Amino acid sequence: MDPPFNVALAQSVDALPTGPGLAYEPKYDGHRATIERTDSTVVLRSKTGREITSVWMDLAVPAMSLRPGVILDGEIVVYRGGALDFGAVQQRAASGHARGRSLASDLPASFVAFDLVQHPEEGDVRSRPYRERRAWLLEEVSADPPIQPTPMTTDADEALVWWEAMRAQGVEGLVIKTLGGPYPGGSRGGWLKLRHADTVDCRVVGYAGPVARPTHLAVELPDGRIVLSRRVSAPVRLRIAALAAGPGQGGRERTAKGEPYIGWDRGPLVEVLAGTTRHATVTVVRVRE
Repeated sequence: MDPPFNVALAQSVDALPTGPGLAYEPKYDGHRATIERTDSTVVLRSKTGREITSVWMDLAVPAMSLRPGVILDGEIVVYRGGALDFGAVQQRAASGHARGRSLASDLPASFVAFDLVQHPEEGDVRSRPYRERRAWLLEEVSADPPIQPTPMTTDADEALVWWEAMRAQGVEGLVIKTLGGPYPGGSRGGWLKLRHADTVDCRVVGYAGPVARPTHLAVELPDGRIVLSRRVSAPVRLRIAALAAGPGQGGRERTAKGEPYIGWDRGPLVEVLAGTTRHATVTVVRVRE
């Protein structure tokens, strides 16, 4: 293949897709970039294909350890205080060559590789299934910083744990890929993204199922409706069970649709996927308090 090429884009969704054949990765708040290891050098390009190597020499130099012929797709990020700092990435991206060298010592960059589009022996692998590209990525990229593969899971419950735990680190959501899918260069829909910006906070007013293992939550939406959520994930279930064990539970109630639940006078706030509030049931992604 002859870079630059059209990078894959992701389409926003308002609920976490689940089911067999799906893979989940963290979505980072940084600058999209590709790294090409040629026979003699390394070339970094922006999302639009513009060469940006000179600005990110602290990534270009360690990328020389990659095998010639490798092309990676990923995100340039800067960690500061244990969290991603998008402002720092912007500051570095806007700097000139000399200023960039200076900033690199204060704001060192990392590259999170989330796909491999060219392999030294296989060549252009964009048409190959993601599961194969992922395996090659792990073979070609070590876990040592500053160039590392992104975590990936096929477990939706584990992905929701990441959704909650990684938010404090500046991770802005999840990317969902199909294990058997090709690299969808230049198009949206092959990959999906679920962002924290697409959520709202709702008050829990009850739960369904046993108190030690609640299965659904009754939540009050911003418009005042009380609806029963979809079945909650294991992390949410465990947290709600711990909170619901205290005082404040009321009697049996029913939603407007007639769905029964146990009332909860002082239930916690939960984060709900905003798009699902249009429907009869909502998706709870994490407990706020």
